[in-house]
Amino acid sequence: MQRVAHRGGACLAPENTLAAFRTALTLPVDAIELDVQMSHDNHLIVFHDATVERLTDGQGNILDLDFAYLRSLNAAAHFPGGWPTCEHVPTLREVLAIAKGRIKVYIEIKESKKDGAYGRYPHIAEAVVREVRVLRMLQEVLVISFDWDILLLVRALEPALQTGIVVSSETWDMHTENALAMLVKRARMLGVSWINMDYKLFTPTMWDGLYQQGLRLGLWTINTREEMQSLASVGIDSLTTDRPDLFAGL
Repeated sequence: MQRVAHRGGACLAPENTLAAFRTALTLPVDAIELDVQMSHDNHLIVFHDATVERLTDGQGNILDLDFAYLRSLNAAAHFPGGWPTCEHVPTLREVLAIAKGRIKVYIEIKESKKDGAYGRYPHIAEAVVREVRVLRMLQEVLVISFDWDILLLVRALEPALQTGIVVSSETWDMHTENALAMLVKRARMLGVSWINMDYKLFTPTMWDGLYQQGLRLGLWTINTREEMQSLASVGIDSLTTDRPDLFAGL
């Protein structure tokens, strides 16, 4: 089972910052998970939200902000309880560089969002693949997304990269007839090897069905030791948490 630090461990350090990822490297984890978006002037940045207000001391939508402005912000500005240092919004290359040879990386390609409308950053798949190639980390990276169709493009650009769909109640209705079979069929069409699912949707019989089809199952976001122990006992392939310190002794 892969033990995954969600956004580097969002409860332990400011999420998606180098401080968070460096903290994760000191803990019993096998992978870090991060979110990648694109600035107005086409730089790949590691950041979760479509807007910067929740996490930083700035304002605006990622679509409208250039890299110099984003880099000037303090990504630790609103960390609960405070944070002693200013943390810049990192680039994808910076995070990959500190992870290379030490830990696996789950890269979630985010969709853009503005005025309630979702979109796709231009050429983001090509840019992500290029960065992974430059760092020579094709075997250390898993590319995931709620934008399932972009994973087809990732696979076309670089067949050596593993990919996985991110599944939530918004992207999959588990109560429809043959829901699991349809999910497996879609995964096969997309050529993915992983299904990364909201743990609230999981049932033990579901894991058996996916395993028989050669798919690996990851669950997110599990933040109590009791739930971690319960899910680990089933044989899940990966667990993602904001509290990677809880993996100690698991």
